[in-house]
Amino acid sequence: MPVPMDTRDRQRLDCDLLVVGGGAAGVTAATIAARNGLSVIIVERHGFCGGGAVAGHSGTICGLYEASDNAESGPVQAVFGFAGEFVSRMEGRDGLGAPVRYGKTFTRVHDPIVWREVSDDLLSEAGVTVIYHAVATEALMEGDRIEGAHVWTKEGPLDIRAKRTIDASGDADLIAMAGLPSFIGDNGRVQNPTMIFRLQGVDVNAFRAAYGEDTIMPPAVSEMIVAANGAGDYTLPRAKIWLFATTRPGELLCNCTRIVGADGRELNPLFWRDFSEAEIEGRRQAREYARFFHDHLVGCETSFVNDMAVQVGVRQTRQVEGVTKLMNADVTGGSKFADGIARSPWPIELHAGAKPKVEWLLNDVYEIPYGCFVPQRGENLLVAGRCLSAEHEAVASARVTAQCFSYGHAIGHAATISAQEGVAPRDLSGADIRAILNRENAHLDG
Repeated sequence: MPVPMDTRDRQRLDCDLLVVGGGAAGVTAATIAARNGLSVIIVERHGFCGGGAVAGHSGTICGLYEASDNAESGPVQAVFGFAGEFVSRMEGRDGLGAPVRYGKTFTRVHDPIVWREVSDDLLSEAGVTVIYHAVATEALMEGDRIEGAHVWTKEGPLDIRAKRTIDASGDADLIAMAGLPSFIGDNGRVQNPTMIFRLQGVDVNAFRAAYGEDTIMPPAVSEMIVAANGAGDYTLPRAKIWLFATTRPGELLCNCTRIVGADGRELNPLFWRDFSEAEIEGRRQAREYARFFHDHLVGCETSFVNDMAVQVGVRQTRQVEGVTKLMNADVTGGSKFADGIARSPWPIELHAGAKPKVEWLLNDVYEIPYGCFVPQRGENLLVAGRCLSAEHEAVASARVTAQCFSYGHAIGHAATISAQEGVAPRDLSGADIRAILNRENAHLDG
């Protein structure tokens, strides 16, 4: 019988706060906590921060602006705080485009390289210890109390001990390792992943003249896709697509694939077979859409694929069972909460089935309560990012980038107060955290 073995020494690291995951929520939480005096370690599996926005090439900062039937009047910003600081830094490096139409609202296209550099600077300036190319493998538990995590690196295993830990993995990895309550999608069914890619060599002016300023392509494009797919000339499983001019000359960001399994299932990236199948199928679909664009779309006659996401974009996997759960009706009804620590104007954007579902909240926002980030069970642990406690359709809105900045802003403060004052995260007042955020220009009260 083979014996499991790793003969390398296990290094011990100690800190006040361990953050697992370097997406928008993780970077923000780590930065906020370090700025407020905690010693912070952040662990990220890639060699850069950005999560789905960078590795998954989602490419836009969604969730900043209100939706309206009168979008011609221009963008109305609804989310501020740390999101505003990150936007400002991206603008200062010419890494963020102006707001562009996305149906009834607006979004902003970013440069993923600039995103990485801004994240590096924020963490470095705050004094965060960054460990890239590292994966948490085990939660360190004492009873129901999380004491840190074991982490794999090329050098060897790390034993990281922390007063408080934030699971910003996107997939509630530490929650699962610790055996704490969690759930997956709608009774196990999740939104499909996507492979986002970039086209270079595009005459963007001609493209916009033909198809308009809205990044959601008009019905005429969908009809062409349906016809081409039906004729058997291309394999194009999704007809409603989104194409964005980027910060780079002659380039489009293409969000159009619909990745399902050979058996027709929505693939779940928690499963290694599904994740691997999604990568292969995603690249194949990206090439098919790029070929169709080259052959049929105005301005794309000399286009070519110049980049694909590092990995498929993951919309939904495992989520924590929190002391509070954001409900579908909270999103559609614009619910407000005394302990609301983030606000969102973004629609329910549900990617499952043949056509994405978009359900708008007009001229309003809903709020996300602090309790959505506190596990029902388990001490010294908080979550941040898309693995928050939220119903299936609610997370299809609450998972997007601007909101993840807001979650990190709030949870970074919660972890700081908890560690410095010795108060359990579940005993903190969400209303008090809200007040801190408002003092830092989050404008949660309008």
